[in-house]
Amino acid sequence: MKFRVSAVQYHLHTISSFEQFADQVTHYVRTAQEFDVDFILFPEFFTTQLLSIGDESGAALGIERLPEFTDAYLELFQGLARETGTHIIGGTHVTEKEGKLYNTAHLFYPDGRVATQPKIHITPTEVTEWNMSAGDGLTVFETDKGTIALLTCYDIEFPEIVRMAKARGADVIFCPSCTDDRHGFHRVRYTSHARAVENQVYVVTTGTIGSLPTVDFMRGNFGQAAVITPNDVPFPPRGILAEGEINDDMIITADLDLELLYKVREKGSVTTWRDRRTDLYTDWS
Repeated sequence: MKFRVSAVQYHLHTISSFEQFADQVTHYVRTAQEFDVDFILFPEFFTTQLLSIGDESGAALGIERLPEFTDAYLELFQGLARETGTHIIGGTHVTEKEGKLYNTAHLFYPDGRVATQPKIHITPTEVTEWNMSAGDGLTVFETDKGTIALLTCYDIEFPEIVRMAKARGADVIFCPSCTDDRHGFHRVRYTSHARAVENQVYVVTTGTIGSLPTVDFMRGNFGQAAVITPNDVPFPPRGILAEGEINDDMIITADLDLELLYKVREKGSVTTWRDRRTDLYTDWS
């Protein structure tokens, strides 16, 4: 099985209406579709751009107001997925359930279905400044191109959850991210490489770029998209199929070949998935 993925380095800037947000999203989706892609990945927290629209006094909206845009967000991405026949991972959007806020990744299928995965590991800033709650379960998603998982930013830094996703059949981990400096960016990037090596999976990641000067904790963004592979002979030596230019407004595209994963798991230079020592440590299946 082969399929093509694109990842969007989404440029954050102040807007004045939902229509401006929709126009920017549509531009990225249609640009990616010119390359006949099967999946498009947007970053974590990119819908915080909507907070810059502001209230009647011109002040930016608080994070608790973001769920008010959920219906419009869903309608926009469902329509684009149907129109283009593409699976779209709509980054993450803040949703509300029973009075709690969740940082939720959304998968939009071409047939109109929507699947969600709340972020499982929540950063200190998300807890103390935005009062976010953690998701309490992992789901893997079946598509006509194979089995995938959606693990957001901080999630990729925990090897157990990625091992669980692989044990449940995921061959590709989509990792929307949002980091404000080089330290955060490299934490996500380096651990994405580690998870690809440990589990012999692809990791597709991207982040926000640009700035929202009026939105707290979104004033700085440091981002780069990448398609990451295991480090073995069928793949590039550095384990990078494609990567963007850091902090540029752009899209990257690459072809994923699942057969190569199956081959290296069976006869690779190393067979890390097969050789895990479950007699010595727990297999997080």
